[in-house]
Amino acid sequence: MDDFEERNRRMIARMGSDQTLHELSRRWFKRVSSYEYSYHFTWLGRPIIQFPQDIIAMQEIIWRVKPNLIIETGIAHGGSLVFYASMLELIGGDGQVLGIDIEIREHNRVEIENHPMFKRITMIEGSSIDEEVVKEVYEFARNKKPILVALDSNHTHSHVLRELELYSPLVTKGSYLVVFDTIIEDMPGDLWPDRPWGKGNNPKTAVYEFLKTNDRFIIDKEIEHKLLITVAPDGYLKCIKD
Repeated sequence: MDDFEERNRRMIARMGSDQTLHELSRRWFKRVSSYEYSYHFTWLGRPIIQFPQDIIAMQEIIWRVKPNLIIETGIAHGGSLVFYASMLELIGGDGQVLGIDIEIREHNRVEIENHPMFKRITMIEGSSIDEEVVKEVYEFARNKKPILVALDSNHTHSHVLRELELYSPLVTKGSYLVVFDTIIEDMPGDLWPDRPWGKGNNPKTAVYEFLKTNDRFIIDKEIEHKLLITVAPDGYLKCIKD
């Protein structure tokens, strides 16, 4: 098994240095975005709005970290909440998922609350950077280490940077702070014309700004190199300090 894993690490490193392969991945990503590719998948019946590659990456992280709490900003249809809850169900124990969204639409709330995995899910309606919401999250997170955080709500630079500042202290050493949709910085500026974010104003620019002054996290490039296709390049942040 050690030889198998070492060979995998070597091949992943080689893929990571293959610029032609990375360019092909970016071209593929741009092409499928016009077909709303990420909207086509469900997890246990709920739309998850993620690339399958990132779902696999999160599965590996969750299995390795075995968090007692997963916090996600941005709920949408609830597929990611159900996915995280199902992983914690497989792991066993009392692990919980906390989802935060500025608006939880009633039909989504009903479907999530009626799902078998809802027994591990709690939802908070409100802005993820609102002071009262943050207080509620910290109270919920008390005595629930290890903690994993995934940021997937408003994708503007200022919002994500504030989320990073507010929620990074909750992430425990060895766990991850995952920032989704950093890919926005690598795509043409006109790909999301109806959104307040774009090139120069997105989750990746927030990650870079955050890392200038925070030494608790490093970018786990091996995950990105392994996936090749991901919405979160430079977004898988591993916590290396208490």
